[in-house]
Amino acid sequence: MDEFGYVPLDRTGAQLLFELISQCYEKKSLIINTNIEFSRWVNIFYDEQMTAAILDRLLHHCHLILFEGQSIRMQESSLFKSQ
Repeated sequence: MDEFGYVPLDRTGAQLLFELISQCYEKKSLIINTNIEFSRWVNIFYDEQMTAAILDRLLHHCHLILFEGQSIRMQESSLFKSQ
């Protein structure tokens, strides 16, 4: 999932995503890309218990990679390169 959390989910969409993550748990690999902190995920799922359950499954066996600094897209943009 790329840019996770930028497009709002309705309650049904959040529940379906929970089901997908639950079915993948300990069976499949998931890669999620987001700039949204875990503490703000409740704004995506609208339910604290479901958010906690999703994070519990995702973080159990995860490898968390943090990228700091300016976006590579911004670095490569001709608008921001020195001329």
